[in-house]
Parts: sequence; C-alpha cells; structure tokens
Amino acid sequence: MPLVVQKYGGTSVGDASRIRNVARRVAERKRSGDRVVVIVSAMGRTTDDLIRLSREVSDQHHPRELDMLLTAGERISMALLAMAIRDEGVEAMSLTGSQAGILTDTSHGQAKIRDIKAFRVEEGLEAGKVVIVAGFQGVSPDTHEITTLGRGGSDATAVAMAAALHADVCEIYTDVDGVFTADPRIVPGARKIDEITFEEMLEYASAGARVLMGRSVEFGMRFNVPIHVRSSFHDEPGTWVKEATMEQPIVSGVAHDTSTAKVTVRGVPDTPGVAASLFTPLAVEGVMVDMIVQNVSSEGATDISFTVPLELLDVARPIAEATARAIGAAGLDVDDQVGRVSIVGSGMRAHPGVAATMFSVLADAGINIAMISTSPIRVSCVIAASQVDEAVRRLHDAFITAEQVVAP
Repeated sequence: MPLVVQKYGGTSVGDASRIRNVARRVAERKRSGDRVVVIVSAMGRTTDDLIRLSREVSDQHHPRELDMLLTAGERISMALLAMAIRDEGVEAMSLTGSQAGILTDTSHGQAKIRDIKAFRVEEGLEAGKVVIVAGFQGVSPDTHEITTLGRGGSDATAVAMAAALHADVCEIYTDVDGVFTADPRIVPGARKIDEITFEEMLEYASAGARVLMGRSVEFGMRFNVPIHVRSSFHDEPGTWVKEATMEQPIVSGVAHDTSTAKVTVRGVPDTPGVAASLFTPLAVEGVMVDMIVQNVSSEGATDISFTVPLELLDVARPIAEATARAIGAAGLDVDDQVGRVSIVGSGMRAHPGVAATMFSVLADAGINIAMISTSPIRVSCVIAASQVDEAVRRLHDAFITAEQVVAP
C-alpha cells in the first residue's frame, strides 16, 4: 500500500473552512488506498502573531520560552485537522513533534534534525489511521527541551519524515501552483516549472525562493525522496523536485531575497587569523553568513564584507563590533537596505558567459553590484533593495523569456 507524506502550509490551514477543505483532500487520499501522514504548519500568520506578542511582553531574548510559545501554533492546527478528518469518517490521530520522535540538536530557534524515531507514527499507520504531525518542532534528547527548526521548518519535518518512513513521495501543499521561474508578483509572465533537480532547487531556495526550505531539499537529495510542490486549492500537477529531469535549461529561474543585510569591517590588519577571529564568534552564536568579499589594499589593511539574514542582524552587529575593536580594525559599516538577486540553472555549467550577460543586463538597467557570489549553477549579486524588483524583471526577460533549453 503506497505511503504518502503531505505537508500543508499556513495559508492552506488558515481558517476553519480551509482546514475542512484539507480534511476532505486527506480523507479522499486515504479512501483511495494510500497510507497518509500529514505535517501541518500553524494557521495563517499565527507564528508571526506569537512573535509579535512575545516582543510586546518582553524586549529581551528568551530562546527556550520562545520555542515553547511558537510550537503552540502547530499544535492547534494538528488537533483541529484531526477533528475535521474524523468528521469525514476517517480515523486520525495527532502528534506533536516530540511525540512523533523528531529528535534535534539543542539549538533553540534553528534546531537541526538529528534523527526520527517514528514508532508512534508507524503504530498509527498500522492501525489504519491518518497520522497528523506538528511541523517545525522537535525535542533534544540531550536536554529534553522542545526546539523549533526555523522558518519553513515544516518543510524539513515533512521530507525528513518521508525519508524515515521510506515514503513513496512527499507532497508539499501551499498557496501557489508550484515553483515558478520568478516571483509571479514581480514578473506576471513567470512560468511554472514542471520539473527541477534537487541541486537546482537547493540553490534556488538558498538564493531566496520561499517555496521550499533549503534543508528540506537537502533531505530530499540525501535520501532521494521525490518532492511534489503543488497547490492545496486544486488538483492540478505542480512542480516535481527530483534527482534528474528531462530538460536542463541554461537558466531555470531568477530568485531574489530582500531579507538580508551587508556588514563591512573596514581597515582590518592583513594578517593570518583575522578572518577566523571575525567569523568564529558569529558561527558560535548561530549566525549564518552567506557572501564574503575581502579587498586587500596596498597599505596592508583589508575590508571584509559579508551578508547575514536581516532577522539575525541584531545578533551579528554587536559580535562584529566587538571583534572589530579586538583586532584593531578601523570601523564597521552596516547596510540593511540591500537585496540579492540570483540566476540558477544546471545548463550554466556548459555555457560560459552567463555571468557576463547577467552583469551586462544589470549595468544596462543602471543597477550597481555591491557583491558577487557564484557556484557552478548559480550567480548571485547584492544590490540596493530598491532595485531588486527591476533586476528580477530584467534578468527574467534576458534569460527565461528567450526559452533557451539544452537537450539532456
């Protein structure tokens, strides 16, 4: 009997009517003969509302208590969905992340899944029930504390659970029809991508595309779990994320991210070990650093620029300031009005000049590039946040509208 893991995002379970709609879909799938495990996010903007409430109560950082607070959102969703599925005449049971055996490290707010001991999930399936699991959360076996997995963590929960259960497919249901060549809100002519490789999707997600959490794609790649991103509001096919695809376009899509900040440490002594002195304390505090650029001057000093998630800037700034003082740097600049635009595509490997074309397109639009980062299938540029939308449109016209496809 096929086993499917389905994940429903916050908009898909945003109110009572949408929860009942999900319940009908799940019940139909169960009645068709499949075994079904459902991962749910918090309803609508519940997580944002809880974060806002916590800030109204306290201006201090309380990682443990914030995790306890935020996990309440998914618990509400899972219980309501279980009730609605039962009303459809199908047996269902709900489990928290810890009850479902999702074991994580000890990092509050950005915990990583170490293992899944899905005994209770398997027991529920054996009993013929639909099992609903709260996404975004787990428990540390070292501290026995409840943890959360960070933004988009329900995606990681779903694909990791699919891997642990050896599911046939992991379906990610959301409020969009699939993965698009660009954000349709910025580029009305953006097209849905029918198939995309794990490697491309991972680059796409890390470049700012919000459809899938990057860590969920990593799980899919590592355990070869096919992922089907599709809409929860109709039954049309979405986008398949898998090992190999029929087509390899030069550029699959254009991604953007305006939730980033650029930090520059000026006048750093050009001596061995200074980079480690700067980035080690950031890593210890869980600050993810993306792009890094170092410019050495003739005076024996260097400027080091790097980008961090905007939500972690309040953590990164005092660390960078303290380190700058300790190493004798000239000063620190922070720019929170930047964004990142990226092009992604497997076909870039065999086509030199793609980066040059990207830079020319941006130059023709009068868009200055502050930083550049590349991989074999991605080129990213940091630019002014106010110019991101225009950059996305220009790059989409240059690379996607032309429909350049390389035969496999």
